[in-house]
Amino acid sequence: MVSLSEWLAKNPIFSSLPERERLEIARTAMPRKYAEGESLAFYGDVWPYLFLVTAGSIQAIKESSEGRSLIVLTLEPGELFWGLAFFEDKAPLPVLLQAQSESMVYLWSRDQLLPWLLANGRFSWELSRLMVRRMMRASTIVEELAFKPVASRLAGLLLDHYQGAAGQPVPRSLTLDQMAAHIGTTREMVCRLLYRFSDQELIHITRTEFVLNDKSGLIQLRGQDADSA
Repeated sequence: MVSLSEWLAKNPIFSSLPERERLEIARTAMPRKYAEGESLAFYGDVWPYLFLVTAGSIQAIKESSEGRSLIVLTLEPGELFWGLAFFEDKAPLPVLLQAQSESMVYLWSRDQLLPWLLANGRFSWELSRLMVRRMMRASTIVEELAFKPVASRLAGLLLDHYQGAAGQPVPRSLTLDQMAAHIGTTREMVCRLLYRFSDQELIHITRTEFVLNDKSGLIQLRGQDADSA
């Protein structure tokens, strides 16, 4: 089993610190286990924490007043996330944080890590770089929602998630609800589009398996914008 100090040594942000300081940070961490579907924090919470995932996966989910969901980020082992209140006093959390599977995370409060952030420029710099990458990802999501039709977004999801299904059946690992949450639509729309893709022989789908029959056709569909769809 990988120790927390080993996880920190492999992380590009914490690895910028000397080993002695990493060990001290590891000793102050608060371990938390979450069952599948359990929430770490809710939309609107003032949550001044940063955490590292070491097992399972955590999703950041936006929810609309109509009950629709959009998965904006999935955090795998070795990845970091933080509440806005970690940097900005009393800033509410803009997403729901939920365990996609049985997960293990280590938490630090703002007060615990602030001395290291202020004292170590490289540590702060690497965290800032991660924040920029997250902003770039958020910009891509906004662009896709604004300018890509739902069919294009679904084609992209199928290509990304079922890469091994080109010509070969693979198990269906995403439910209709999960697909809808990944691309910001409803399960009914996903169901209709999957049937349309099947009629167009882009895919073959059963209750348990998935095959990408025409990968080039899906790639072309993914590239369409709202005006050309």
